[in-house]
Amino acid sequence: MKKHTKKMIAPILAALGVLLYFALYFGVLIFLIPSVAVKVILGAFPLIFGAIVVAVLIQRIREIKGGEEDDLSQY
Repeated sequence: MKKHTKKMIAPILAALGVLLYFALYFGVLIFLIPSVAVKVILGAFPLIFGAIVVAVLIQRIREIKGGEEDDLSQY
């Protein structure tokens, strides 16, 4: 494995877990609610949240590759 690969596993797994949670939670809500308008609104939330999670994951991977493995030490 490369130098930083092991340090990227935890953020990737956390992001996948959050994305899976959003998909399941909002998927069940969309399935149970009969109103089409509410389904569209509820369908937008996981897409927005998912995009944010992926953006944060990409930022974290860039930090790890850039040598900032322990970002909490800055504070």
